Amino acid sequence: MNIISVDASNIDKEHICCAISDKKGETCVSSKKTWMKSQFKNGLVFKRLDARGKVFIEYIPAENAWCPIEAEGYLFINCFWVSGQFKGQGYANRLLEECITDAKAQNKKGLVVLSSAKKMPFLSDPKYLKYKGFKVCDTAKPYCELLYLPIKENAVEPKFKECCKNASIHEKGMVLYYTNQCPHTDKYAPLIAEIAKSKGQSIKMKKIESMEQAQNAPAPFTTYSFFYDGKFITNEIFSESKFVKFLEEKGL
Repeated sequence: MNIISVDASNIDKEHICCAISDKKGETCVSSKKTWMKSQFKNGLVFKRLDARGKVFIEYIPAENAWCPIEAEGYLFINCFWVSGQFKGQGYANRLLEECITDAKAQNKKGLVVLSSAKKMPFLSDPKYLKYKGFKVCDTAKPYCELLYLPIKENAVEPKFKECCKNASIHEKGMVLYYTNQCPHTDKYAPLIAEIAKSKGQSIKMKKIESMEQAQNAPAPFTTYSFFYDGKFITNEIFSESKFVKFLEEKGL
């Protein structure tokens, strides 16, 4: 099967992998595609397997990444996913090689990606990336790792900005930072706000609308970062059941 690029010329007719199994996902897909359209001019690349499945890689010049990092001259991998029946068939290697080839063609210093000390939902698999030669160049609390794959010798290592390294904010209560970079946030962010309201609670919803806001965010994973009483809780998008469980555990 071939690897195809989804770009401004075909995005309206092509699927974007990560929301194709959601029967009620039209709003989700629309919000993600709108975000992508706004970022193509900034060098966003989305490549996927020419199949009906979740097999894709998305990357952008690190200077334009929606992530609080310093990585001039690198390509930043937003999302890299191979799932289900497509695992173990070499597709991850093919997609990663496409990204490396692009980086070399653009004379980049290397690749950089957000991951974690151990495999976490919505973050790239650190075991696979390290097997492919990625190294840890910085860390941020509580579990984030910044991994990089140098192409040029003696390239300056990327690093997190100080604003996101401590996994904390000054505001009390529940606070959610999110973007439309993931198609599922437009569905699940309002959902937890409604659940909280039904229980007499409230959440401060802080939707990140620009690259500048994202690059100065208080957590590395700007797509979805949930805080409670100033402490970072999770980057995993809450389902209804998981959020209700969180409320119960906090006695809310």
